[in-house]
Amino acid sequence: MMTSAGCILGDMTSINTPFRLEPKFSERIWGRRTLAPWYPDVEVKELIGEAWLSGPESVILTGDDRGKMLAEVAPNFPLLVKILFPEEKLSVQVHPNDAEAQAIGQARGKTECWYVLDADPGATVALGIKPGVTLEQLRASGPAGTMEDLIEMVPVSVGDMVFVDAGTVHAIGPGVTLLEVQQTSDITYRLYDYGRPREMHLEQGLAVTKLKTTAGKRAPRPMDGFVRLIEERYFVVDRFEIVAETVVEFAGIGCLVGLSGKAVVHGADGSEVELVPGQAVICPIGTVTVSGAAGFVRCVAPEA
Repeated sequence: MMTSAGCILGDMTSINTPFRLEPKFSERIWGRRTLAPWYPDVEVKELIGEAWLSGPESVILTGDDRGKMLAEVAPNFPLLVKILFPEEKLSVQVHPNDAEAQAIGQARGKTECWYVLDADPGATVALGIKPGVTLEQLRASGPAGTMEDLIEMVPVSVGDMVFVDAGTVHAIGPGVTLLEVQQTSDITYRLYDYGRPREMHLEQGLAVTKLKTTAGKRAPRPMDGFVRLIEERYFVVDRFEIVAETVVEFAGIGCLVGLSGKAVVHGADGSEVELVPGQAVICPIGTVTVSGAAGFVRCVAPEA
C-alpha cells in the first residue's frame, strides 16, 4: 500500500517527498516551565523536559498526509530526534544495545548523541564509570546515594557533540539545552534518581552496563559546505550554515532540523516545505535544495 507521502508501509526507502512534523512535548519531572527561545508561543502547564521532533507520534504538518502521525506513514523511521530542556538533573541511567533490546522483544537498542545548543558556565554531563569502579560498587552506591561519585563528570559548552553508546552509564545536568539524536527507542533503565519517587531498574541496568565504552566528545570536522559533528554506526549528524540556495544530499534515511533563521526545503518532485527552528523535515534519499538564510542540522541513519 502506498500512502500519499510516498512511503510503502514498512519500506522507509520509498519516501519521495519532504514533509514537516509538529513537535510532541513530553512532561518530565526534571523539565522546565518555559521553552523559550525555541518554542516561545507554546503554553506550558506542566514541567516539559523533551520536544520529540521525529517521534512515532509526531504529527505531519504538510503535504497530502497532513494530520497523520509519522508512524502511520513511516513506521520504521530509525532516528528519534529531540530537544531536551533539563531544569534539574536527569536520573543516572543506561540503555541496552540492539541484541539486549531484541532479547526482551524490542526492535532496537538505544545509542545516542547530544549536541549542545545552550549551556550555562560550569555545565556538566555524567558520562561513563570511573576507571577501576566495579559493578558491585555501582550496585551498592545506589541505595547509599553515592552513585554520582563513581561516574565521570564532563564539562560541556555550546557546540560540543557528545557520543553516548549503549551500555554507558550517564546523566544530564541542569543548565544545558541539548539536541539529542538517537536510535528510535525509549528503553531506559534508571540506576539512581536522587531520592525522587520513581521506579528504579537497578538490576536490569547493571545487566547491560559496560565498564568501558567509546562514549565521549567528538571533534567537528570541516567538510565541503558543512561541518560533520559526528559519524557513528547509527547516525551521522552535520551542521549547515547557509545564506543562499544549497543542495543537501541524503545518502540514507533522515531529516533536517532547523536551528536558526528560516529556509525552504525544495523536493525533487517540486514540493516546498518551510524549515523553522525546533522542527524536523523528513527528507527522501537523494537530494533536496534548501534556500534561505538559516542554520540547521542534517541527521541521517546510514544503516537503515
